[in-house]
Amino acid sequence: MAKLSAINKNNRRIKLVNKYFKKRKELKKIVMNKKLSLEERFKAQQKLSKLPRNSSKVRIMNRCQITGRPHGVYRKLKISRIALRQLGLQGKIPGMVKSSW
Repeated sequence: MAKLSAINKNNRRIKLVNKYFKKRKELKKIVMNKKLSLEERFKAQQKLSKLPRNSSKVRIMNRCQITGRPHGVYRKLKISRIALRQLGLQGKIPGMVKSSW
């Protein structure tokens, strides 16, 4: 089990990303628009840098929804390889059986 503080920090980041998503998208669109004047783009860039760092989507860590483990997480399932194995052994994942050879 991961540290609860790390899990909570990541959850706060997710909330911030959702809160500032539209604002960041609009500002990035202005910054990337080459047709606008340099001053407008610079002001938009300054506004973008004033936003909280954790409101950037890049700072979100993929964590297991069950254990909070940060490594070995399957993106589609949002669970770690270890949790996936445990659920498979318990028979909770349809079609997944223990391998033996």
